[in-house]
Amino acid sequence: MVDDLPVLLVAAAFVLHLLGERRAATRTGRPRGRRARRRGLTFYAALLTILIALTGPIDALAGQLFWVHMIQHLLLLVVAAPLIVLSRPWASLWRPFPLRWRRPVARTLARSPSWAPIRALARALNRPPGAWLAFNLNLVFWHLPGPYDLTLQNTYVHILEHTTFLVFGILFWAQVTKAKLPYSVRIGYLAAAMLINVGLSIVLAFAQHPLYGPYAQLAHRPGGISALADQQIGAGIMWAFGDLPLAIALALLIHRWLTTQEAIAPRVAELAVDPPAVVAAGSPKTRSGGQPDRGQPAARRGRNAHATTDNSQSGTGSLSRLTQAVRSLLAGAVTGPWGTFG
Repeated sequence: MVDDLPVLLVAAAFVLHLLGERRAATRTGRPRGRRARRRGLTFYAALLTILIALTGPIDALAGQLFWVHMIQHLLLLVVAAPLIVLSRPWASLWRPFPLRWRRPVARTLARSPSWAPIRALARALNRPPGAWLAFNLNLVFWHLPGPYDLTLQNTYVHILEHTTFLVFGILFWAQVTKAKLPYSVRIGYLAAAMLINVGLSIVLAFAQHPLYGPYAQLAHRPGGISALADQQIGAGIMWAFGDLPLAIALALLIHRWLTTQEAIAPRVAELAVDPPAVVAAGSPKTRSGGQPDRGQPAARRGRNAHATTDNSQSGTGSLSRLTQAVRSLLAGAVTGPWGTFG
């Protein structure tokens, strides 16, 4: 029964989502739009990824080969989790339940004093510092020798590990798609997570002996490789493929940021050439009825205006050239259909 749990949960999520989408189409009286269908397909791709990770050959070999176990972890952390975030399936999963049941449950979760600590924890985890710490501390914790060995020896602990990977992965990636967060915050958020993954990979790759007892104690393993070679291959997979989705998201955010800066550059230049007429009361400009200082020679005023225009145009041109250069490098790798990183 425990071995069938991933299949049962994935099947339940699939059926709930289908029913939720059908109910939404019935209530609106028209088929789901292109964006809703695209998100639905994204969610089904996430469910398929979970099935691939937790059933079949990958799950069977994960107890014998460390590098296969790393593939299993990465499928949950950096493939299934961001796909779920992009698909936004929560309303569709909630909609099939009866309204007479949904309302009291929602009211209890939102207002009950007994749930106040849970709500406070959820708010903390739904902010960048909390989500980042939960994701990375959880990643490091489960790769310590003690907890890792326990996951290989106890099925229920292994289920807990995979559950936390998926839950904290969803919380982590949800921060990346929050448009209200400045681009600089989201870029730093991803870059810092990449450093943690690289550091953990380096520790595993350059260890002088196998760190995990159950793998080291195996007399034979598929492929005939040693436990240390197996660990080093797994470290390489974690380093390369663990950072790849983070790097793609990072490049996409940089691309969007540069595009935004390029869009506002003309307005900045306009303000530099013709700043708003906001001056202090009693200043010479106010006393002269909002006109430039009458005591300044016309020629000097003309030279100053010309210099301001040249400087503004030069700065804008430099920014535009830099933006175009970086965008040309990134555009091919970061184009996506969802547009949720904006």
